[in-house]
Amino acid sequence: MTKPLEGVRILDLTHMLSGPYAGMILADLGADSVKVEPLKGEGTRSLLAKDPNNSYGGQGAYFLTLNRNKKSVCIDLKSEAGLQVFYDLVKDADIVLDNFSAGVPAKLKIDFDHLSKINPRIITCSVTGFGQAGPNFQRPAFDQVVQGIGGGMSITGHDQDHPARAGIPIGDLGGGMFAVMGVLSALHAREKRGYGQHVDISMLDCQISMLNYMATMYFLSGDDPKPIGNSHFVHVPYDAFPTSDGFVIIAVIFDSFWDNLVALLDIAELRDEKYKTQPGRFADKDKINGILKELLVTNTTAHWVDLLSSARIPCAPVNKFSEALSDPQVLFRNMVVDIPQSDGGAVKAPGNPIKLSVDSEEAFTTPPGLGQHTREVLRALGYSESQVEELMAQGVIG
Repeated sequence: MTKPLEGVRILDLTHMLSGPYAGMILADLGADSVKVEPLKGEGTRSLLAKDPNNSYGGQGAYFLTLNRNKKSVCIDLKSEAGLQVFYDLVKDADIVLDNFSAGVPAKLKIDFDHLSKINPRIITCSVTGFGQAGPNFQRPAFDQVVQGIGGGMSITGHDQDHPARAGIPIGDLGGGMFAVMGVLSALHAREKRGYGQHVDISMLDCQISMLNYMATMYFLSGDDPKPIGNSHFVHVPYDAFPTSDGFVIIAVIFDSFWDNLVALLDIAELRDEKYKTQPGRFADKDKINGILKELLVTNTTAHWVDLLSSARIPCAPVNKFSEALSDPQVLFRNMVVDIPQSDGGAVKAPGNPIKLSVDSEEAFTTPPGLGQHTREVLRALGYSESQVEELMAQGVIG
């Protein structure tokens, strides 16, 4: 069995989260991913590496997760000799992926303008906070910065006085996901045109895109939406309700779900005719939610999920990680996988969410040691052993 991106070579210059996440997904799909690191290693190699609870074999959770299925080559890109080695790699590559600050690739002479002269088919992709141009494109950006600027934080949480970022770093991960889409689009375009292009991913752009219909609502109404916790600005009931041992989500989107809920719970106050349609329910949102809260807290989450599910009412528990990562559906979909380690052990991590009917084989390799594949990759390019030894002695590669 082959993987869909087998034969596609990526030079992965990324660090931290947004770029490595994109590289991880592409590598999971079969791309030959060569992680090009500075001689001291990429920054996340040391992150949590000495934390006894969040590391394995001297590698922290970040690096263990994001760098499976990759090879590691160490090159000093700031030296002329190192740059020439990198250019040799580019001749045989399809994609160069980075998440340096805007302007850094051009300064290092590894941007699209430079690399396309070496390999006209090369596709470069940069994930930055704000893109490659604009009035504020060079300001530093991390996950919470773009979450804040992008507007999403203003509607996250329970009130306007306590804005909250998403618990999952969607600023970083959103950039990584859109980078994958951009790279695959550029690969498809290259098949038709015969030449590559640059993919410019701004984390802020991604956040604005994900505002989606709520942004359109703002443009239509002129009203800034406000945070409403886990409830909804249209549907009722739609919230996370306390139970005797946790929380249960009820999401009544259609009137038919409401009919099922009323029949199941058999509460007289909920049989009011005006509640049969959304406007009537929304007008009495607090009253309906109050009635449900009084009832649902009297039994367990599992009890209510089983009961509501039997009536085809959309519902769910609010799972802790321990519950989500042991959910039978999650396990059936192979979304918890073992990443083998060099000592024969394994570390569990989230699997690949992209499931294909033909290219369905899933396999994962050990995150690489620093410079583990430098010799192998350069020898495959035609470098002699003596050339490799000389470059190592000069501190050009490692």
